[in-house]
Amino acid sequence: MDRQGAVGQLRAAVEAFARTHLVAGDRWCVALSGGPDSLALTAVAAPLRPTTALIVDHGLQADSAAVAETARKQALALGCVDAQVLCVQVGPSGPGGGPEAAARTARYTALSECRDGPVLLAHTLDDQAETVLLGLGRGSGMRSIAGMRPHDPPWCRPLLGVRRAVTHAVCRELGLAAWQDPHNSDRRFTRARLRLEVLPLLEDVLGGGVAEALARTATALREDTELIDTLAAAALPEARAGSGLQAGALAALAGPVRRRVIRSWLLAGGATGLTDKQIRGVDALVTAWRGQGGVAVGSSLRGERLVAGRRDGALALWREPV
Repeated sequence: MDRQGAVGQLRAAVEAFARTHLVAGDRWCVALSGGPDSLALTAVAAPLRPTTALIVDHGLQADSAAVAETARKQALALGCVDAQVLCVQVGPSGPGGGPEAAARTARYTALSECRDGPVLLAHTLDDQAETVLLGLGRGSGMRSIAGMRPHDPPWCRPLLGVRRAVTHAVCRELGLAAWQDPHNSDRRFTRARLRLEVLPLLEDVLGGGVAEALARTATALREDTELIDTLAAAALPEARAGSGLQAGALAALAGPVRRRVIRSWLLAGGATGLTDKQIRGVDALVTAWRGQGGVAVGSSLRGERLVAGRRDGALALWREPV
């Protein structure tokens, strides 16, 4: 740890983020689980601005209410002006993932509905590295590998350049008793296995620095992705043909821009859980048209699925029986 200590490092990261992305003096919220990352972030954020701690109780563990109440009391003791426990009901796993994804959806919905300012999230550089690996494994394309954005209003991630070891050290320096979520060490969950098995193995085989390298890769890809997003947003209106897209106009676009236009159109039309393979399949309806059938781009709903196909020189979306 450098001479300013863990608390100083974390405070510097949060202050730099606030100067770059947020209006001076505004209040903010912090998403607090009671774990070491979010507890350390709360400890640093509360003295800087009026802070509301939002504690989501997913109700997935027998002692979740007690854990949430402990976190609420810790937040007030650390100087938060308010601390609220948000009880949510986690729905069934959807097409976008398993129980982790369902819990995340419930959590973000609750935070979005109850916030009274931007929301600080305690994702660290290690979380970013894990996210990049997940994206690589799923083959979801450049956007997935680009990881989490530091600022994606209202979500703020000031710790994406900070290692997890620093947040743990903050808790030790301040004498904070952090909750250890048993899910984080449960190898039934993919992210836990990445954290406990895959990343340590990569660090050992490649001689260290893997987490930082993955985070740098995410930053570089995110910058490229944002440029392509801008170009695609400008091209989309010209390609529209009613509710579809003109194949001729799409064919004139550069491949990465064309696929981004297609992706935006599919999402707006109700596509879910899109993969790079699906997007490229729809792209082939433009670049390699041979009269082929449509591409399924959505899960079954009431016995139907969403399909993207080509009709009369344009891409169109429709539902058909499964």
